[in-house]
Amino acid sequence: MSRTAIVAGATGLVGEALLRQLSAQRDYTQIRVLGRRPPKHESGSIKFVFTDFSNLDTLSAELAVDEVYCCLGTTQRKAGSAAAFERVDFHMVVDLARAAKKAGAKKFLVVSAAGASLKSPAFYSRVKAHMEQAVGAIGFDAVHILRPSLLLGARQELRPAERLFQWLAPLYSRFLLGPLKIYRPIQADVVAAAMVTLASGKATGVQVQHLPL
Repeated sequence: MSRTAIVAGATGLVGEALLRQLSAQRDYTQIRVLGRRPPKHESGSIKFVFTDFSNLDTLSAELAVDEVYCCLGTTQRKAGSAAAFERVDFHMVVDLARAAKKAGAKKFLVVSAAGASLKSPAFYSRVKAHMEQAVGAIGFDAVHILRPSLLLGARQELRPAERLFQWLAPLYSRFLLGPLKIYRPIQADVVAAAMVTLASGKATGVQVQHLPL
């Protein structure tokens, strides 16, 4: 069965891994990459669609796909302010979901974060939880919310604190047992593979996934 997909956030750690994996899937006839920069990975099935996510209503034809993979995300430090962070991690994600649903997309898969909670003292975690709530209410046949902890992999941009935690990961991960397992660092490739697996499944409704599956 031929399928079409959108990938948003394809230049990020999970997005890059996801794009490589999707382009190797024979049942995808086209993978539309939305963003301001074309992806590094090239394939005959990949089509780059330029957008800053402010004009999604004009892209209805491009958004008419089977599955939407959303890997959009930043940090408050990189964004420059809490409002700028919220624009990416909440507004851009939710705007994409609404526009894609209106265009006929059936499934929406999104990368959130371990610990996302409306009651969290952390602004980051509250924004992620609000995003999950908003996306889940849009009405897709299936929504898969993935909640990875610290992502492992080689980023293009320098994140000193994250790099330190990546280096320390093998030391502290062994102490994260029981309910704390969800906070174990995870390879971006594993997150991407989980998204591909979930998209191929038959589950419906809103599904929250902690990793690994």
